[in-house]
Amino acid sequence: MKRIFSLFVGAGLLFSAVNTFAQKTVEVGGAAMYPTKDIVDNAVNSKDHTTLVSLVKAAGLVSTLKGPGPFTVFAPTNEAFAKLPSDVVDDLMKPENKAQLTKVLTYHVVPGRIGSKALVRMIRRAGGKATLKTVQGDNLYASAEGGMITLWDESGNKSMITIADVEQSNGVIHVVDTVLMPK
Repeated sequence: MKRIFSLFVGAGLLFSAVNTFAQKTVEVGGAAMYPTKDIVDNAVNSKDHTTLVSLVKAAGLVSTLKGPGPFTVFAPTNEAFAKLPSDVVDDLMKPENKAQLTKVLTYHVVPGRIGSKALVRMIRRAGGKATLKTVQGDNLYASAEGGMITLWDESGNKSMITIADVEQSNGVIHVVDTVLMPK
């Protein structure tokens, strides 16, 4: 009986291990993003998101983004931050601008887990332009253009999702090519 129990436990552990490895991992910034890790634990490994990670740390948002969520994060790349005027990132990093930094970063976060298929359904149901309420409190807008999902900020600036559906244990990341700014 003990041997049969051991076989069942062993088979269960093997199934669990196979299931974990079978989950979809996506490479972002030269690093595998594991669906069993949280947003922060994955993002710190992406060489394309070092600016974002530094800003998240400066804003004191690490514990929030390691929390249970779920969150949908539209994660700007280093190249996206480089599109901003040269002094913007430096100014946001100053302690006296922490509130503005937090506002910009949380504008890229939507409560819930919204994958690209769900986002496309939202866009269709809304007649071509879905409204997303950000954690920051303002709206982002999503539309589909040429087979790509485009995000718009309230000033009309647009950002494309370049890598979609990077699953995390506490949400999903969509990599974007431009930093969106709240009003």
